[in-house]
Amino acid sequence: MNSSVEYNIEKYKMPAFYLSVVAMLTGLLFSRALLSSGIILFVVLSLIHRNIVRQVRTFFTSPLLWSMSLLFLLPAISGLWSADLSQWSRILRVKLPLLLLPFCFAGENNLKFKDWQRIAFVFLALIFAGICQSLWQYAQSVHAIHAAYLKAYTIETPLGNDHVRFSLLVVIAILTIVYLLTVSGKSFKKSTKALLLILVVINIIYLHVLAVRTGLICFYLGAFIFLIWMMSQHIRKTFFLLILVFLLPIASYFIFPTFKNKIHYLKYDLSFVQKNIYVPGSNDGNRFASIKAGVELLKQNPFAGVGFGDIKSEKDKFYETNFPQMSTNDKILPSSEWMIYGAGTGWLGVIFFSFILLIPFFLKELRKNIFWTLLNIFIAFSYLFDIGLEVQYGVFVHSFIILWWYKWLQLKE
Repeated sequence: MNSSVEYNIEKYKMPAFYLSVVAMLTGLLFSRALLSSGIILFVVLSLIHRNIVRQVRTFFTSPLLWSMSLLFLLPAISGLWSADLSQWSRILRVKLPLLLLPFCFAGENNLKFKDWQRIAFVFLALIFAGICQSLWQYAQSVHAIHAAYLKAYTIETPLGNDHVRFSLLVVIAILTIVYLLTVSGKSFKKSTKALLLILVVINIIYLHVLAVRTGLICFYLGAFIFLIWMMSQHIRKTFFLLILVFLLPIASYFIFPTFKNKIHYLKYDLSFVQKNIYVPGSNDGNRFASIKAGVELLKQNPFAGVGFGDIKSEKDKFYETNFPQMSTNDKILPSSEWMIYGAGTGWLGVIFFSFILLIPFFLKELRKNIFWTLLNIFIAFSYLFDIGLEVQYGVFVHSFIILWWYKWLQLKE
């Protein structure tokens, strides 16, 4: 290839790459079509180069990259014993980024620390925009929403009202800000540091207004682990911050009606779970019933599972037998990714899924990085009682966010 032509390709490739990332992140919050378009552009740009052989070699020699692709390959292989191939193919389409994005990140994109940092600021700006949109919806009918929080209701959020994933992204935004202040704080202007601190406060307040358990538990778990790490580093003011973290949920109970009402609803909902009573529309009741369905499918098919294509139909059979009074809307998939992979591919799937989530904690290059550890704790915890990898938004959050941080945290400012 002519050197001048090659230069022109590289000249326009980097702006296009940034455009694809911004499109993906914007689409994640506000548009499925834009998210899909951004992913396609990102994949194409990541494969247009002369070093494809080196990219393949990098992919297969990086435990994080090839292991993430197993999250796609396990469901793909289960098609051999899935009867419902239409449902199976739909699942594979949703999970495709788990195969494509790790391979893309194996390529040499030549991005420096500052480049990823700019992407981080775009991410923070979009999360803030999403929070503003959500709070605007809240402001339109405050009293009605307060009353609705005494039932299984939350404020509308971006990501197609996927409040679990959005609350997780808000926590990751907080972690991003703390990382920026820790690593680059000295090089920031005072105005930039002040803006980031204000954003931290806004994100924390919003988490308590939204009152989604996944986000709140990840936040408090992360705060506790990070403060313990700070104590081990002999960082001042740690004890003060620890006291503040313990007082925060108490204060939130009295300050934010949504937080208070969600606590009351959880106590009400869990009372039926303890008595093993089915109540239509019950949040926790449906989750625990769905996990029972997953456990039962795993017991009946321990070696290979029922195949990802047949999980939906088989769980419906379980509900018809054990909960004949259950409404169609309450017959959800097993509400844990461990149970999904177990139901789909048996105990081997449970073991492989656990193995895949553990690998990031043992990477030689990042295993001592507290921010990397916390990010992967958040991601793994979110799968205990949720199925983020069965929806487009969750698949993208898992693949892109982890891979972005994997590249970013290995670079020096």
